[in-house]
Amino acid sequence: MSAGLAGDPAPVPRDPGLQPERTRLAWLRTILAMTVAAALAVRVALLGVAEASGMLPTACAILSWLGFVVVAHRRMRAFGTPQPPRLTHRSALLAAGSVTMVAVFGAALVS
Repeated sequence: MSAGLAGDPAPVPRDPGLQPERTRLAWLRTILAMTVAAALAVRVALLGVAEASGMLPTACAILSWLGFVVVAHRRMRAFGTPQPPRLTHRSALLAAGSVTMVAVFGAALVS
């Protein structure tokens, strides 16, 4: 039977189950991992292991971390609604770019 014909039962509302909770926890785990990476970057910069050239990667890692926290916070707040909106392309690119940049700047500090 095709959908939309007269006499078809009304669509059943979607039961998300625990999926929103699992997704929220995944965002929180990623924030935690990025927080550790940003804190280690700050520690390296404060201990003087990295010279002045290490300050730029540290500042960029912190800015990338802040960008990710903003996106993650907005996304987790959206899960409180009955039908959360889709993640926009802009937010997805910002989140992926932030994670990548923290990794790159962390590698720059270590080397």
